[in-house]
Amino acid sequence: MSPKVKFEVVSLAEVPGESAIKRSQKPQPLVLVVDDERVIADTLSTILSRSGLSTLTAYNGPSALTLARDRRPDLLISDVMMPGMTGIELAIAVTETVPGCKVLLFSGQAATVDLLEKARHAGHDFTTLTKPVHPTDMLKRISECLTSREIAAQSIPRNPEPAMA
Repeated sequence: MSPKVKFEVVSLAEVPGESAIKRSQKPQPLVLVVDDERVIADTLSTILSRSGLSTLTAYNGPSALTLARDRRPDLLISDVMMPGMTGIELAIAVTETVPGCKVLLFSGQAATVDLLEKARHAGHDFTTLTKPVHPTDMLKRISECLTSREIAAQSIPRNPEPAMA
């Protein structure tokens, strides 16, 4: 029996529009949303799309990893507790595959604290949110993640092209 998770009901009319995500005139960030509960993944993807982001949706870790390898998202948003591959395992695999990808994990279960602590000890520090999360709070955290990604990308020195011999 799966644990019951309480969610706040928010009408789509209350979801902030495109101005909720701060970004430059560059191409839209691509966000990969992963949750084994389809309604949560689909709803979050709808909210993000409505807010002006490009989204991909997956319902398990392995299919999300395949999407990440093919499409190279800017941000991974994943539930932590999923069968087969946890969101933490997925986050580690995605950041190894797409080094610039930011990660935002969310969970409604207290058991994830131990998993996150193990990941931190292994050198992986991911941003986390506790379910339920209001769409406005989620969009604020997404904006922060994407802004920090843009800043990091701008600070990476560009190597000059090698001279032709």
